[in-house]
Amino acid sequence: MEKLRVGILGGTGMVGQRFISLLDNHPWFEVVTVAASPRSAGKTYEEAVGDRWKMNTPMPESVKKLVVKNVNEVTEVSESVDFVFSAVDMTKDEIKAIEEAYAKTGTPVVSNNSAHRWTPDVPMVVPEINPEHLEAIKAQRERLGTDRGFIVVKPNCSIQSYTPALHALKEYGPKVVVATTYQAISGAGKNFADWPEMVDNVIPYIGGEEEKSEQEPLRIWGKVEDGQIKKADGPLITTQCIRVPVTDGHTAAVFVSFDKKPSKEEMIKAWNEYKGVPQELNLPSAPKQFIKYFEEENRPQTKLDRDYENGMGVCLGRLREDSVYDYKFIGLSHNTVRGAAGGAVLIAELLKAQGYITKK
Repeated sequence: MEKLRVGILGGTGMVGQRFISLLDNHPWFEVVTVAASPRSAGKTYEEAVGDRWKMNTPMPESVKKLVVKNVNEVTEVSESVDFVFSAVDMTKDEIKAIEEAYAKTGTPVVSNNSAHRWTPDVPMVVPEINPEHLEAIKAQRERLGTDRGFIVVKPNCSIQSYTPALHALKEYGPKVVVATTYQAISGAGKNFADWPEMVDNVIPYIGGEEEKSEQEPLRIWGKVEDGQIKKADGPLITTQCIRVPVTDGHTAAVFVSFDKKPSKEEMIKAWNEYKGVPQELNLPSAPKQFIKYFEEENRPQTKLDRDYENGMGVCLGRLREDSVYDYKFIGLSHNTVRGAAGGAVLIAELLKAQGYITKK
């Protein structure tokens, strides 16, 4: 099978690097273009990244000698690719503008950025939860005046550790959710060498994160009406988001009450057996088992469990009845794989499987 040609916008940053490493030897996609800021343009990818390679696997040989293009030269970049992943580091308004500019050239954009998460006709997708939101692409293409280009985004990394768990229990009507997330430093694009003040420290604030954690699940559970995505009315979600001294992996402590309270056995069965479209289609990056429940009292743990299903699965544990809410449990997901680049790669695989992304 001839592979689709992929470009990575913002390819030198941490998420861009994660895209590069995940797409190495991908069965459907091949990275042919890396675009970044004007200061990186004209250098080889290896030169542009220099000593800032943050992945724990070596830089793939296939990208080292690619000459980095200027991300602002939209037409030139677009002509070389079938679609792009976006991980650009710009202001929100700049990101909105540049992603729309790429889409208008007929180039699908799968974005890791937050800028378009609330644009009414831009699907924000977790492929196992709301693939039907891709229907909004038709209306978006009409608005942008293109028959081929569009933008699809992935949600915030913090919600992946608990939203899938709640989604698998939708039949029981979750109505109130309290979640505290304990978020890894890679979520800020950093490691301990760049951020020594995080060693032996907890910071009880991550800008903008609590609003995203409370509102984005409601958009994912919303409905497409007249080409616009209308967010769901509930459940009521309240969160606190805390930065902790962990390299990768976001943990959530979750309390939940239901309209129709399930038994513990029903909850664990629903979690372990949950499947979505990616599992049915056997997409290359899809975890075989999306959600795994651990019976051990001291699991899931970031160090032991964040790489479950190559970082694409969600780990749950410590399910107990609660004295205030119905139940409480712990969730864990890999924030830069499922929560960022890996989640976006899975979206692109779904888009290809459903005919939204094709060769130019």
